[in-house]
Amino acid sequence: MNRKIGVGLYGGNGHQVNHLLDGCPWGEAVAFAGWEPPEGTCGSRRDSLEELLGDPAVELVSLCSPRRADQAADAIASLRAGRHVYAEKPAAFSDRELEEILAVADAEGREFHEMADTVFQQPFFAMRQFVCSGRLGTIVQIWAQKSYPASFDRRPQDEAIDGGLTRQAAIHAVRMVEHISGLQVADVDTRETQLGNPLGGGLRTASCLSMTLENGGLATVVANYCNPRGFGRHGNDQVRIFGTEGMAEITDDGQRSRIVLGNEDLGPLDASAVLEPFFYTYLRKLLGLAEMPMTREEELHPLRVVNRAKAGVKG
Repeated sequence: MNRKIGVGLYGGNGHQVNHLLDGCPWGEAVAFAGWEPPEGTCGSRRDSLEELLGDPAVELVSLCSPRRADQAADAIASLRAGRHVYAEKPAAFSDRELEEILAVADAEGREFHEMADTVFQQPFFAMRQFVCSGRLGTIVQIWAQKSYPASFDRRPQDEAIDGGLTRQAAIHAVRMVEHISGLQVADVDTRETQLGNPLGGGLRTASCLSMTLENGGLATVVANYCNPRGFGRHGNDQVRIFGTEGMAEITDDGQRSRIVLGNEDLGPLDASAVLEPFFYTYLRKLLGLAEMPMTREEELHPLRVVNRAKAGVKG
């Protein structure tokens, strides 16, 4: 039996990985702090991140920091304590913070990854494979959407808590653009609005990113907190990719897909392949059993895009 990576769970502000560690052959929860985990979560309770980092059984820290604006500092503290880090998005609020994280990771010889699993789930991974086959020809334009319910009673008005709409929601759609097409965003122009926010705070209700891709193509991302309850699903993810030879699309939160090449409608994507969770790949990499599915820069570039988008936001 392979040994297991000891995981420390810090914070519950996001998608913590405790459920992925139940019965996991490559990792186990050994300590937690900064939140009240579900009953049955393994590991010892610690009073702070500092105390959690003092536990020698913790090899990797999974960060869902109580305040996302503090998470870069939490990542750096964890790395300097000799721990690997897996960070909820957004992992940092600026390129400067991200570069500091990566510099410390390299200096300490530790791994740092964001919870960047958006496209490594079906049917988005199937679209990634199809687009990478080249059958769409030259990619000319991409449109992607991330829509969540309003839930104004629970969404923070302060973007420092969760990163805000563009950083924490639109980043998924930017990953769809980059991680499916294999093309990075070269520049971005952004608009946001608070229209419809009944509380009058800092919560943005809609965001639009207009982007130029590295090949000269164009991409648009829309994100909002306007998904109606009657839609029947918490999120409404959509992506359409137009190339010189055809188009591919995923709609209705991944429930429908379609490929059209020239005069031929090829129907839905083949999304039958079963994928392991992104986090499992990370654990197996630490054990020398796997490699990550993309480079660190490819993984983190959507984070750079949304942070640059926020820096230049209009409206």
